[in-house]
Amino acid sequence: MPINEFRRPFSVDFAPRGSRCEWCGNPAERQLTAIGGSYHNEGGLFCRACGEQFAQTVINAVASTPAMLPQIKIR
Repeated sequence: MPINEFRRPFSVDFAPRGSRCEWCGNPAERQLTAIGGSYHNEGGLFCRACGEQFAQTVINAVASTPAMLPQIKIR
């Protein structure tokens, strides 16, 4: 999982004033963007409840993806 300053697999920004949640249509509070994993660069504007669901979906996807470890050859 890529590590950002908050140790989360997604970035969090403020939603522009007047924005609506892309999932439910309520006023948006945050703009979330997945960092890495199967949802890389996916995201959108979300209210608090939908944002928490999106974040949990990204976290679950990252947790279920096996880590890519470098292959070491032993002689």
